[in-house]
Amino acid sequence: MKDFYENPLVTRYASKEMSNVFSPNSKFRTWRELWIALAEGEKELGLNITDEQIKELKDNKNNIDFELAAKKEKEFRHDVMAHVHTYGEQCPKAKSIIHLGATSAFVGDNTDVILMNRGLKVIKKKLVNLLDKMANFADEYKGLPTLGFTHFQPAQLTTVGKRATLWLQDVEIDYNNLDYVLSNMKIRGVKGTTGTQASFLKLFDNDSEKVKELDKKVAKKMGFDKTYPVTGQTYTRKLDSEVLNVLSGIAQSLHKITNDIRLLQHLKEIEEPFGKKQIGSSAMAYKRNPMRSERIASLARTIIANGLNPAMTQSTQWFERTLDDSANKRISIPQSFLACDAILEIAINIFDGMVVYEQVINQHIDNELPFMATENILMEAVKKGGDRQELHEVIRELSMESSRRVKIEGKSNDLLERIIASDKFNLTKEEILDIVDPKNFIGRAPEQVTEFIDEFITPILKKNKELLGMDVTLKV
Repeated sequence: MKDFYENPLVTRYASKEMSNVFSPNSKFRTWRELWIALAEGEKELGLNITDEQIKELKDNKNNIDFELAAKKEKEFRHDVMAHVHTYGEQCPKAKSIIHLGATSAFVGDNTDVILMNRGLKVIKKKLVNLLDKMANFADEYKGLPTLGFTHFQPAQLTTVGKRATLWLQDVEIDYNNLDYVLSNMKIRGVKGTTGTQASFLKLFDNDSEKVKELDKKVAKKMGFDKTYPVTGQTYTRKLDSEVLNVLSGIAQSLHKITNDIRLLQHLKEIEEPFGKKQIGSSAMAYKRNPMRSERIASLARTIIANGLNPAMTQSTQWFERTLDDSANKRISIPQSFLACDAILEIAINIFDGMVVYEQVINQHIDNELPFMATENILMEAVKKGGDRQELHEVIRELSMESSRRVKIEGKSNDLLERIIASDKFNLTKEEILDIVDPKNFIGRAPEQVTEFIDEFITPILKKNKELLGMDVTLKV
């Protein structure tokens, strides 16, 4: 039995892919990649750094002695200097030029941006696959009438696919927000202790152009086109807030979607996948709980709450920097990414195996549509010579009788039968049944689904076709 806390986001929910992005290996290898990029840039711009030193750094990039680094950090109380010394002991020839001219934020902040960038790319892949699954579901059921609900009370009809398209639109908005943030991300670059680049200016004998070029070179070597033009000791913490706002938006969308699914599963209209040997309750063997949707809702709240952390951090930073961001960032950012990764995988799994019970949906329509259709029946009867006020009173009386039968006696809605049996309407049974065909009450819902998918979703899927086709296997 393990005697220490394990993060369930890692052990139960998130993928290995996302866990790897924020792993110690990933973080500290990126530190070393940054030190290599810095040394290469400085050498290319004329500093006395040799190819042999850079080769030694590259040869030992992945050879991280974590035990030694932990020992050094305990001694120095400084994680960056602990790793500078650890790397230096492994690279004696290059020891003197590791971290040359840099401050801790050079590796810390640049790595944070790089890891968030990698994490957003993982999220983007899963978001694209979710859009694909949801679009397929919406398209398949675009013409299936279902009761609409306002205030969770029966309202005019919509279709199963149109409702799913409302969900789909929210996720499409999330995709666009993610794509914008991802395409505009910048790293901190090479800026020095308070962002003035003073140390690098001294290294290059007051040659400002070389300092500017070093900033560009390091960014390019790390895969970025741009750096923040100005920084303090850190990049602006607004970036962290922007990134977690994207994750929070995804969480908000999936929470709303799965709330709807949970309510529909209660109505027995729609059901999330249920494993052949899955147990819904330890006591009630018949239960089929919407546990996937409930898990999404649970994790989504964590992401939404975490979204406040970088907002508060940004608003309380002092001057060029203060360290009360650090501990918070170590927790709130990786955990938000891990949780978002998890809910996207669960959502893909849900839409890959969602079950729709058309007969139950039709029964619910039959219980409510006769009341909704009375105005249409009234108008058709008036067209055939009936008196509107007289027919309105007849319909009111028949509706009250049928409503009493449903609510007091617990029986089915027989309003249509009562109207058909009445001699007041001058309409045949076939004419009345044709009027109340559910397809006459769904407006342009099917067309709206097709139009939205064609105009907004298909271009995204075509643009990202290399990301499609992922399989999801849930751990629990």
